Amino acid sequence: MKKLTLLGLVLFIALQLKAQDYTPTAANLKQRAWFNEARFGLFIHWGPFSIPGSGEWVMNDRKLTVHNYTNLKDFFNPVEFNAAEWVSMAKNAGMKYITLITRHHDGFSMWDTKYSDFNIMNTPYKKDIVKMMADECHKQGIQLYLYYSLLDWRREDYPHETGRTGQHSGRTSKGDYASYLQFMKNQLTELLTNYGEIGGIWFDGHWDQTEPEGSKDRTSRIDWKYSEIYGLIHKLQPQCMIGNNHHLTPFPGEDFQMFERDLPGENKSGLSFQKASDKLPLETCETISNSWGYNLSDTYYKSDRELVHMLVKAAGLGSNLLLNIGPMPSGKIQPEFQDRLAGLGAWLKIYGESIYGTKAGYIKPQNWGSITQTNKKIYIHILDGKTTRLDLENVPVKKIKKAYLLKDKSVVNFVFKKSKLTIDTVPNTDAPDQVIVLDIE
Repeated sequence: MKKLTLLGLVLFIALQLKAQDYTPTAANLKQRAWFNEARFGLFIHWGPFSIPGSGEWVMNDRKLTVHNYTNLKDFFNPVEFNAAEWVSMAKNAGMKYITLITRHHDGFSMWDTKYSDFNIMNTPYKKDIVKMMADECHKQGIQLYLYYSLLDWRREDYPHETGRTGQHSGRTSKGDYASYLQFMKNQLTELLTNYGEIGGIWFDGHWDQTEPEGSKDRTSRIDWKYSEIYGLIHKLQPQCMIGNNHHLTPFPGEDFQMFERDLPGENKSGLSFQKASDKLPLETCETISNSWGYNLSDTYYKSDRELVHMLVKAAGLGSNLLLNIGPMPSGKIQPEFQDRLAGLGAWLKIYGESIYGTKAGYIKPQNWGSITQTNKKIYIHILDGKTTRLDLENVPVKKIKKAYLLKDKSVVNFVFKKSKLTIDTVPNTDAPDQVIVLDIE
């Protein structure tokens, strides 16, 4: 027994070392660089969970059994879904990529999979949603990222006994992670083989097997065998980025770090105790309303001003913003979402150069606003609408050639001496952001 235990330990360490030795390919590094300049993407939470109108956690929250929840597939018939319109909406909003839910925690697969009967082809709709979105994204030049849940509230072989969620689904069999792991690998192989080039895989659900966020020890209760999962993905599509919404420091083999409902370095949601990586691209995901999936009782929608500020502050921290919508079960997108995305698109047509391809400002976002920059320009975003004079210390440039408003190129007066910059500006309470450009050396 001791020999077997020792052998198991040696194999485990070997796998960990192999994962830690992960070296991204040139294609992967190129994809990371593209992602790091894209700055803005669309998150789509949609599936049979949209039907009850109570968000994507309805199976867990209402303690629905597998038997009863499975009936939803017989009602899911999104006849108003139009991939071309969805992708065009994202493109017109200034978004560069789409992250689509392919399989959420309820276990429903939005594509023609051979490995689960609980999928889109066994609904009245009978059309492959992932294929239609992939084809349209490729056609319109939008990158496609795929969300994939690591946990499952329906499957018997998922290690549900040790999970924090899905405990009222009526499962009685013992979990079998070897079986479940093979299932995930089979499905991921389908997604990375049958739908063209994929920008990245967005994993979620690791936290189901840990203590809650903020706990001293958040070690997983199961070995997810990420070296196998990540290795498969990087083998099938070397450029494909991997991110995992585990709310922890990035694991070996991951290519970007995401923050849920938080800007990097902040923890307003109580989910983000981890530090922002200084090596990987960053992404923060947030909602337009208060919900991820379609929710009939959620009537709050963030204003255009709030959304612009969110995008600007994310960019000011060197992060992308992945902004979520929860379409109706019919496939229609609520006008409140459409209006706000159109508003962001109109704003980015004027101010896009201060967001796309920029890096984090030399100082973090302040009460008055935020800074983004490139090698030749610094963009000062005055967000509070009331600042009339700005004094910035330790500005890391030798010379400022000129300063002007981005919207109309009108001159802005400034004094720059001994690394201290003073700008006098007229406050603009109507616009969500007043952007001053500094041409620098």
